[in-house]
Amino acid sequence: MEDQTINSEETVASQDEIVQNVATPSPDDTAQSTEPANEPVAETQSTESVNEPVAETPASEEPQNISAEEAHEAAQPVMEGADEGIQAEAPRTRAPRHYYENVPDTSHDDFDWSVDKRNVAAYKDDERKMFDTLYGSTFKAIAESELLHGAVVGLTKTDAIINIGFKSDGLVSLNEFRDMPDVKIGDEIEVMVVEKEDKNGHLHLSRKLARAARAWQQIVDFYKTGEVVTGTITSKTKGGLIVDVYGLETFLPGSQIDVKPVTDYDQYVGKTMDFKVVKINETIRNAVVSHKALIESDIEQQRSVIIGQLEKGQVLEGTVKNVTDFGAFIDLGGVDGLLYITDISWGRVTHPSEVLHNGQKLNVVVLDFDDEKKRISLGLKQLTPHPWDNLPAEIVESAKIKGKVVNIEDYGAFLEIMPGVEGLVHVSEITWSSQPINAKEFFKLGEEHEAVVVTLDKDERKMSLSIKQMTADPWDTIENKFPIDSRHTGVVKNITPYGVFVELETGIGGMIHISDLSWIKRYNHPSEFVKVGDKIDVAILSIDKENRKLALGHKQLEEDPWNTFESVFPIGSIHEGSVTRKDDKGATVQLQYGLEAYAPARHLRKEDGSNVEAEETLPFMIIEFDRNDKRIMVSHSKVWEQIKTEEKEAARKEVNAESEKTKKAVKNIQSKVEKPTLGDLGALAAIKDKMKKAEDDAATEEE
Repeated sequence: MEDQTINSEETVASQDEIVQNVATPSPDDTAQSTEPANEPVAETQSTESVNEPVAETPASEEPQNISAEEAHEAAQPVMEGADEGIQAEAPRTRAPRHYYENVPDTSHDDFDWSVDKRNVAAYKDDERKMFDTLYGSTFKAIAESELLHGAVVGLTKTDAIINIGFKSDGLVSLNEFRDMPDVKIGDEIEVMVVEKEDKNGHLHLSRKLARAARAWQQIVDFYKTGEVVTGTITSKTKGGLIVDVYGLETFLPGSQIDVKPVTDYDQYVGKTMDFKVVKINETIRNAVVSHKALIESDIEQQRSVIIGQLEKGQVLEGTVKNVTDFGAFIDLGGVDGLLYITDISWGRVTHPSEVLHNGQKLNVVVLDFDDEKKRISLGLKQLTPHPWDNLPAEIVESAKIKGKVVNIEDYGAFLEIMPGVEGLVHVSEITWSSQPINAKEFFKLGEEHEAVVVTLDKDERKMSLSIKQMTADPWDTIENKFPIDSRHTGVVKNITPYGVFVELETGIGGMIHISDLSWIKRYNHPSEFVKVGDKIDVAILSIDKENRKLALGHKQLEEDPWNTFESVFPIGSIHEGSVTRKDDKGATVQLQYGLEAYAPARHLRKEDGSNVEAEETLPFMIIEFDRNDKRIMVSHSKVWEQIKTEEKEAARKEVNAESEKTKKAVKNIQSKVEKPTLGDLGALAAIKDKMKKAEDDAATEEE
């Protein structure tokens, strides 16, 4: 490589000499050009070497006279045969004046056009091609981002000098040779051209970028072919590990490290492992690798072999690999099977962890398998007989048993008599009461209850139980303990929009209708009067033994006050009341003694034209009293309207009295005067007009 560099320099020097010799006339040539025209002129011939002597021009050819333009062109230096890559311009030189005067005329046919006006011959085509090839071989064309092989020709404290055959050597930082601590002169390496000429004029090369580009190309090829690559885990990152593959950093997700869940990533840092490229991103040159894929590939081969040998009912030994909410995965030696929660035990299992734990070895039976989906269903309880097949002899109908609550539904609860044997207590068999029972409120998981076996079907493996039949039916003697009109205290168990359910004792209860809560107050909902869990006094109104129902009342504990109210609140009487509620249709008015009345909207207008508002206390008139329906209607408008009517009536009576008095006076006058005079007639007319006016005013007020 050094010899090649030296030769290229010598060649460039020789070319410069050629240009110098061609462009600049020698002193002999200059002197010769000043000789008389009859002296011999040197003739230049075409030669293969630039160092050969120039032939002289025959003496017989005398210079002819030429024009000034031709003389001027002849005086210009000409350089022919120089390479196109070198631009050399010789100094311009003018010929002496007498040269233009003594140049003889020469016909075109006799002039040798292969000789220029300075007696220098041009290169032939083959010679030009030879020199072009010779000159071009001294240089190497390169492009940025190109990968090239070069040789280390020198080492400094910080850089390695790399010769790639370019016009200058490049520098590569020694930091990029950490994987080659013993780099030495003469080593061949692959580099990438970063810049052909940086700001300092140096050729910028990079071994690191070359390795990354080469590594990326290899990774792309491995991704396409599926070939296994080897990499070193360099560090831990969020969600996984960083793997160095041929100098390129790739990502190994935590889920792709192993088929088993991995929590400690640090144990893998520094390890060299085999991987499979599972994903690449050409845009950002990022790759994702997986070690799990290789393991799964091996497991898949083992799985195919194992599944090919499986048979239903076959008992295998396995190891609990992972416990989940729905079951457990069992490792059968290279292939996993699922042991579902319902196949763990004949009894109810809330969570598989109650019976199984990771690493536990146990025998399981193959229930089913799918060759295509590679799924294996396993069972554990099937290794033991079903408990219903070995049911104890003492468990028969009408027998009393004890069980634990293992499941609660809206329709009842299941009691586990023994593992794998359960019975249902329907909500209708919880209590003798006919009132609905909420099973989820009555039962609690894990509680133990005694019950009577009502029905038993071993073939269907079903059993119905009853808790209420543990005691005698109280409805058989209901009249003795709860006769009609008797008074008792019960507990509110349920409230509905139409009434309240009260339990008098276990299994015995009845309902108080909303209308039987109070004599004087109407409730929109029973919850306004009582709450669930409150104690309440009731009276037995009626007994329906067949349907197991009691009609209860609360207001019947007191006498009906409406007999007294009829005399206290007669129609037309006025009482003070407070508006408690109001809507568009009317208002509820609270009267004395806790009695409520209703005032329609048209009866809530005040004398000033405004309406009565809620929480106002005003006088109200009783306009309707219905004892049977326990309803009272009142009006505020009637109060001030009646007062106004009374005032008008009083005024009318006063006018009538005055009129009667006047009439009597007139009669007295007439009886005393036989014939009225004109003055008397005028006075009588005035009195008559006054009386008529008074009557008209009274009629107007009445209207």
